[in-house]
Amino acid sequence: MESINIESLINDLALILVLGAIATVIFKALKQPVVLGYIVAGFIASPHFSLFPSVAVETNIEFWAQIGIIVLLFSLGLEFSFKKLLNVGGSAIVTALIIVTGMMGLGFIVGKMLGFGAVDSIFLGGMISMSSTTIIIKALTDLNMRQRKYVPMIFAVLIVEDLFAVIMMVILSSVAINQTVESGEMLRSVLKLTFFLVIWFTVGIYVLPTVFKRFRRIISDEMLLIISMGLCFLMAIFSVKSGFSLALGAFVMGSILAGTVEAERIEHVVAPVKDLFGAVFFISVGMMVNPTIIIQNAGTIALLSVVVIIGMIVFGTFGMLATGQPLKMALQSGFTLTQIGEFSFIIASLGMTLNVLDDSIYPIIVAVSVITTFCTPFFIKAADPCYNVVERILPSSWTRLLNGYSNQAAQSETSLTSSTWSNIIKRYALRVVLYSVVAAAIVYLSRTMLQPLLLEWLGKGWGALLGAIVTLAALSPFLYAITVPGIKNHERETLIKQSGRVSYVPIVVMLILGLIISTGFIMAILYRYAIFSSQMSLVIAIILVLVIVLLFAPFFKSRVARLEQRFIGNVNVRENRRTGRGNNLVSDLHLAYMRVGYNCPFVGEKLRNANLRKHYGVNLVNIQRNGRLYPVPKGEMRIFPGDVLGVIGNDEQIQQMLPLVEASEPVSVSTQGDVRFTHFTIGAQSPLIGKELRNARLSEDYESLLVAVQRGEDDFITPTPELEFKDGDILWIVGNPKRLTTLQG
Repeated sequence: MESINIESLINDLALILVLGAIATVIFKALKQPVVLGYIVAGFIASPHFSLFPSVAVETNIEFWAQIGIIVLLFSLGLEFSFKKLLNVGGSAIVTALIIVTGMMGLGFIVGKMLGFGAVDSIFLGGMISMSSTTIIIKALTDLNMRQRKYVPMIFAVLIVEDLFAVIMMVILSSVAINQTVESGEMLRSVLKLTFFLVIWFTVGIYVLPTVFKRFRRIISDEMLLIISMGLCFLMAIFSVKSGFSLALGAFVMGSILAGTVEAERIEHVVAPVKDLFGAVFFISVGMMVNPTIIIQNAGTIALLSVVVIIGMIVFGTFGMLATGQPLKMALQSGFTLTQIGEFSFIIASLGMTLNVLDDSIYPIIVAVSVITTFCTPFFIKAADPCYNVVERILPSSWTRLLNGYSNQAAQSETSLTSSTWSNIIKRYALRVVLYSVVAAAIVYLSRTMLQPLLLEWLGKGWGALLGAIVTLAALSPFLYAITVPGIKNHERETLIKQSGRVSYVPIVVMLILGLIISTGFIMAILYRYAIFSSQMSLVIAIILVLVIVLLFAPFFKSRVARLEQRFIGNVNVRENRRTGRGNNLVSDLHLAYMRVGYNCPFVGEKLRNANLRKHYGVNLVNIQRNGRLYPVPKGEMRIFPGDVLGVIGNDEQIQQMLPLVEASEPVSVSTQGDVRFTHFTIGAQSPLIGKELRNARLSEDYESLLVAVQRGEDDFITPTPELEFKDGDILWIVGNPKRLTTLQG
């Protein structure tokens, strides 16, 4: 076994981290994304740049970079969550599908035009089809545009694109291994991926949130980091054993943990690890940059940059228009998506690892990413002027048509969502998919693990019979859920009110479909254990399904209800913790946890002055601040932004209080340096002395938010428009400390 040179490993890591740190400071000062700084640092540390020392063994960096990919995908999964996917809606999914499909097709065509092979062209299409979540968030934040109306839709599209990217990596791996694009092979890969994703998400969501909820009081930050990273690498290994990549397993585990009550703590404790290994990954990307190849392919880089920018604008705008968004919002979205980033590098690394990607493509993609990233802020700002031009040029009838289509789509979507039958059918379809996958997994485990064991112990006769009985017993609750379309009482009442009766035609259709699927599963078991012939297996399967549905319905109905209640509760665990639902104490009282926003009406006040019980009818039981819990806080304790309040109240009181506590209307803050929550004393020469708050123009001239004024040792004043500033006041304020120095006097 080849020994590892520890000294060279540490030397190389030290070199790239020092260069990465220097590049970070420089690019931060230049107000550019630090990702670009890491790429530059990687180029400096590479053998292609001879003015500085280079890494001794490039395989050392590949090792750290692979860990970086795993941690990076795990962190992206933590920001993704299954709940978010359910909430983004069909519009985001359709838009992302149009963008990814269009850009992949465009990339393939351009790749063939440039003389690349089929596999290289497919990878090229994948690399230019994914916008960079990191770069977009950074650009919108720097431009103070995160609160624009179209931004939530952009984030929803990026969430879906992340999932598409993970799926694409699996498909590209299959294409690379088989060196051909076979529809049958790709279909099998997609079906296999779907099967494992459903199993992983179902089991993970059913088990992990419950475990974290039960033991959260004894799990420290250190334990949480170890548990989270252990689960991440465990799922990564299991993913490889299942025939997928390490990155897929890491992303899936992050997505599962994103739905737990500890998701925010996990993000917090994992952040330093992500920053460290993420930096190493991006530095390793920079090490692949070969200036000779870039110079030789300058025309290709320019062409691909134009393709990315124009393609994203066209497909992004068209995708938004197709889902009913107004023309202005569609153009703004298209202009925001004009770059490629982290997933492009990950896909390129995948191609290099599988030895199917031409060596010249990697540095070309890195150069395209750098160019499009630098251009992103300019295109975001150009969206509105472009819309004004389009609006002037476009015939008024076309504008009315597009806006009319937007309104009709919104009304149609609302009508569809509120349709009772639509909800019933969607829920039944979801149940069939989930339970069918679980049933298939049980059959697979029975065939691969239980059957060989029983046949060895008991022989063919008794072993086959016992194996079939055990498998059928495990399957029975799921077969009942597949067969019976559950209609809730309130849905039945709504249908009766709407039409005077319930139409049984859709119910019968769903029932027949469920019977067919359940019969197929039972036949597979009986036939697999070779107990009966195929004809006899069919007859017995039908009888068993009818027995399950008719005789054991009450038993299985309660079992399935408990399973679904626990699953749905785990999916909504973070929202339930916030609102208190599902956390009943006595009668209709709930324990809810809500995070204090900067615009909370009692932020900065002492608890005795806030008087939450008098104004809101709730009782404050604890405050969580910076990882520390303050049980039954005293009246002298103050409430600050970021505090998590544990309050007890009924549903109406909590719902009334939530929007007030979490109010966080954004402040127009400066982009010049850091924005902090700070405090300082104003002197006699301060321009604020003698002014009232409404005339101080703190937001307009200093881009800051006043949280509280301390006058005296313990006297904190909640800001009101009539508040007059006095010499010696201590201002607790959110803003840029450098810009606020002029206020001190």
